[in-house]
Amino acid sequence: MKKTISTAVACLLILTLFAQEKERLSLEHYTDYEWTSSPQLSPDGTQILYSRSWINLKDDKRETDLWIVNVDGTMNRYFLNGSNGRWSPDGSRIAFTRKGEPDGTQIFIKYLGVEGEPTQITKLEKSPSGMKWSPDGNYLAFTMHVDSEAPLQLTGMPKKPKGAKWTEAPRVIDQVDYTQDRVGFLERGYRQVFIVPAEGGTARQLTDGNWNASNGIEWSHDGQHILFSSYRKPDAEYARRQSNIYSVSLNNKEINELTTREGGEYAMRVSPDGKYIAFIGSIWTKNFYHDQKLMMMKADGSDVKVISEQLDQTPGGPMWAPDGSGIYFNVREYGNSNLYFADFNGSTKKVTEGNHMLSVNDISPNGQAVATWSDPNNPSDIMALDLKSPQEMERITHVNKDILDFIKLGAVEELWYKSKDGKDIQGWIVKPPDFDASKKYPLVLRIHGGPHGMYHVGFNYNFQLHAAQDQVVLYTNPRGSTGYGYDFANAIQNAYPGNDYDDLMAGVDEVLSKGYIDENKMYVYGGSGGGVLTSWIVGQTDRFAAASVNYPVTNWFSFVGTTDGAGWYYNFEKYPWEDPSEHIKRSPLMYVGNVKTPTMLMCGENDLRTPISQTEEYYQALKMNKVPTVMVRFNDEFHGTSSKPSNFLRTFGYLNAWFEKHPSKEEVVKP
Repeated sequence: MKKTISTAVACLLILTLFAQEKERLSLEHYTDYEWTSSPQLSPDGTQILYSRSWINLKDDKRETDLWIVNVDGTMNRYFLNGSNGRWSPDGSRIAFTRKGEPDGTQIFIKYLGVEGEPTQITKLEKSPSGMKWSPDGNYLAFTMHVDSEAPLQLTGMPKKPKGAKWTEAPRVIDQVDYTQDRVGFLERGYRQVFIVPAEGGTARQLTDGNWNASNGIEWSHDGQHILFSSYRKPDAEYARRQSNIYSVSLNNKEINELTTREGGEYAMRVSPDGKYIAFIGSIWTKNFYHDQKLMMMKADGSDVKVISEQLDQTPGGPMWAPDGSGIYFNVREYGNSNLYFADFNGSTKKVTEGNHMLSVNDISPNGQAVATWSDPNNPSDIMALDLKSPQEMERITHVNKDILDFIKLGAVEELWYKSKDGKDIQGWIVKPPDFDASKKYPLVLRIHGGPHGMYHVGFNYNFQLHAAQDQVVLYTNPRGSTGYGYDFANAIQNAYPGNDYDDLMAGVDEVLSKGYIDENKMYVYGGSGGGVLTSWIVGQTDRFAAASVNYPVTNWFSFVGTTDGAGWYYNFEKYPWEDPSEHIKRSPLMYVGNVKTPTMLMCGENDLRTPISQTEEYYQALKMNKVPTVMVRFNDEFHGTSSKPSNFLRTFGYLNAWFEKHPSKEEVVKP
C-alpha cells in the first residue's frame, strides 16, 4: 500500500511540474544571461575551445572565460579566466590574453594536462591584438600600438617651482583621426607587427614607420614571413577605405607589397599548400557603401582575381577547404547567416540552409567544422557540423537552458511587404506570449543603426522583453541595410534619411492591416542610425504616441567635424563649407518644428561616434517648442547606452517609463 501511494505521489509531482505555467522574460533574467563566441577546434579535431561571457553584476561588467568541450558535446568544462584563446599547432598548449604584470593585457600560455598556473610570456606596455601561432609553434605574432614623437615640442618654459601644482599639460594633436569611440583620444603612434617566443622573452618589432598594420595578420606557410594589411603610402591618413597586403620577413624585416589594387584588402588566409592567399577585398568607389568580394592570388601577390563575382553579397571569415580545392566563407543575407563555398573558377554554392544565424569559425583537416549559432528562440550557442553532411548539425552547448526552459517566449513571424515605390522590404514581427489575434496590442517599431546593418533572426533579448510586456514588436531592414545586395545597400547614397522612412512606414501599415494593433498606442525608437531615423520620423509624422531618439545624429553640419574620424565627410557630395545645403536638407533638426510626439533622448556622456552635442541640440530645440521631452545622459558610456550591465537594465527601464508616461495618443499622463 505504501508503494502504491509513493508511486501516485511521484506521478502527481511530475504532472504538476509539467503543468506549471512558464513565466515571462524579464530584466531580472538578464543578470543570468550568457554568450558564446570564438569556437576553435583542436588540431586533432576532437575538442572545441570557446569563449563564454557572463555578467558580473557586482562589478558592473561582462566577464569572459575560456571553456573546452569535446566535439561530441561531452565534458563541457571551464578552462580558465581569459579571452582570445588560440590552440598551438600541436594542440599541447593554449595561448590567451588577460590582465597581467606589471599592468594591462598580457599574453599567457597554458599547457593542457599540466597542473599549475599559466605562464605569462610577455610584459608589454600596450595591449596586443590579433594573436597567431607560427606554423612550428615556436612564436606568437601580434600587433601592438607603438608611440611616436609629439608633433610639437614645448620650448622657452621656465622651470616648474618645487612643489608647484600646475594644470595638466595640453594635448597636442596633428592627426586627421584623433579620437575613437570606446577608446577616447588616440595615443600618437601606429600599430606595428611583433613576434614573441612561445616560451617567453622580449617581443621583437618587425614593422615600423608612420603606418598602421591591421589587427588581422597571417603567417606564411614556411613560417618565415607574416602577412598584414596596411596602406604604406604618403598621406595614408587621408586615404579612404584603402589598404593593401604586405609581407614582412622575420629574418631581415624586409617588407614587400603584394597587392597594389584600389580598395581595401583584409582577412588573409594562406592555402594548405602555401601556394595561394585568399582574402576579402572591397571594390573602390566614391560611394559611402563599398562592395566587398572574396578574392585570391598566388603567394607572391600575382594573379589576383575575384572568385565570388556571381554572389551579390558580402563574404566573411574565409577558410580554406582542407584539400585546398576552394574557400568556405560566411554570408549574412535576408536576415539569415549560412556557410558558402567558392572554387578557383569562381563558382559559388550555398553549403548550409536554415532560418538561423550560423557563423562557421574553424575547419579541421578532416572536414569537421565548428560555428556559433542562434535562432529566434535560442541565444548564441556552439554548433558542430561535418562538411561531408553539413545539414546534420549538432548543437554542442545550451548555455542559457537554465533560463529558457522556464520562459515562455513570443513567436517571431517573418513578413515581406512593398514600400511606397514598390521596393520589396523584409521584416519580422515578435508577438506576445499567449497572443490573441482578436485583441488590440501596442506596437513598438525598433530601427537598427549603421545605417549599413542588418536585423536578423538571431535571438534578441530586447524584442522578447517588449513581447513579454504584451507589446508587438516590428523590426525591418529598410533600404541601406546589408544582406540584400549592393544596389539595395547603396540606395541611400546621398539620400539618408529619406526613402528609408517610406520603407519603415509601409511596414507599420502592413502590421496595422492585420487588425490586432491599437493605432493610438504605437511607439518608435532606435539608436545611432536608428536614432537618426527616429528623429526624422517624428519630424515627418505624429502617428506615434511616444518616441525615444537614442545616441543620434540630428545635425549633419555640426556632426561631420566632431565625430571620431573624417570618413563621414565623404557621405555628402560637397564639404559643408563649400555647400551646406545637402547637410541641412538631411538633418532631422531642420524639421523639429513639426514634432508633436513626446520624444525622449538617451546618449552616453562619452560618446565620440555621435557626440552628445547632437542629442543636446535636438533636446534644446524640442524644449523651445514645448514638446514633451527628457534627456537621459548615461555615465561611463561611449556610443550606445548598454556597455555596462547596469546601463542595459536602465536603458530598458527608461524606455518603459517613457512609454508608460505617454500610453496613448489620446491620453497623456501629466507630470
